[in-house]
Amino acid sequence: MFTSLISRASRWSVALVLTAAAGMVQAQAWPEKNITIVVPTAPGGANDAIARILAQALGPRLGKSVIVDNRAGGSGTIASEYVAHAAPDGYTIDFGYIATHGINPALQKLRYDPVNDFEPIGMVAISPTLLVSNPQLPVKNATELVALLKKEPGKYSYASAGTGSAPHLAGELFKLKTGVQVVHVPYKGSGPGLLDTIAGNTQLMFPSLFSAFPHVKAGQLRALALVGEKRSPAMPELPTLAEQGIKDVTMTQWYALFAPAKTPRPLIDRLNHELKAVLAEPDTIKRIEAQGGEVETSTPEQLKEHVKKELARWKGVAAAAKITVD
Repeated sequence: MFTSLISRASRWSVALVLTAAAGMVQAQAWPEKNITIVVPTAPGGANDAIARILAQALGPRLGKSVIVDNRAGGSGTIASEYVAHAAPDGYTIDFGYIATHGINPALQKLRYDPVNDFEPIGMVAISPTLLVSNPQLPVKNATELVALLKKEPGKYSYASAGTGSAPHLAGELFKLKTGVQVVHVPYKGSGPGLLDTIAGNTQLMFPSLFSAFPHVKAGQLRALALVGEKRSPAMPELPTLAEQGIKDVTMTQWYALFAPAKTPRPLIDRLNHELKAVLAEPDTIKRIEAQGGEVETSTPEQLKEHVKKELARWKGVAAAAKITVD
């Protein structure tokens, strides 16, 4: 019996070695064809811009073209659902972000699970959220804004990219923590919301730095604060809400790569290695910073934990603010 146990143990060890060897061979042979990064938004936004920077940098390192496939719609859910059900062979990658793997799943039941239907590859970048106002609003910072909103409750409004969007959740978190009353006006995307805030039809917004920065630079919007944990290199003179005495109001847009669940670990490790390599290149860093982003890297395990924390956080905010998505 003892000999039999040793024999079985030996066979098990051999099987493990062979499995590991097969995975290494697969990783070495991969890729044998072009790779597609599926972007959950239309061309022109931060997601698309950063994904294309990555695609251009990764292609030469992998020896194959990396193609960007824009599948906009459903606040990013269409693209993520597509990747979740794609073959787990390393050729279809999801360019996930705070909406697809943080906010949307916290607000509604989707046809994909942001944790169990994906293999995290790694973080790519972060971009701070701004609090901006129409320049005609008689405030110059967030402290003055809170005082004005408390003096005239319900008189002013803030625009968002739609119910359940990142700007919406940021606005509701701001209301919860400051106790102000300000009306939410949802739009179909950040662009229309920004334009109406510039026109004065709404007075406030919580957009990403990427989308708002050109308008702030042109004087069409006034930046009152960064809704983040630290100042941004793109606007080092702009203080955070916390620096202005408004605590626990933070939202950082984040971008990351995910593969379908059951993608072999050697392929995930190879992708993570190549991703970190291109994100360390000065030209890549410079190009991402030009989009209002900051390079942020991680291990697959760190990204998985980040997604879990984001889901729990935004689920709590949605419940406290009574946000529902039809």
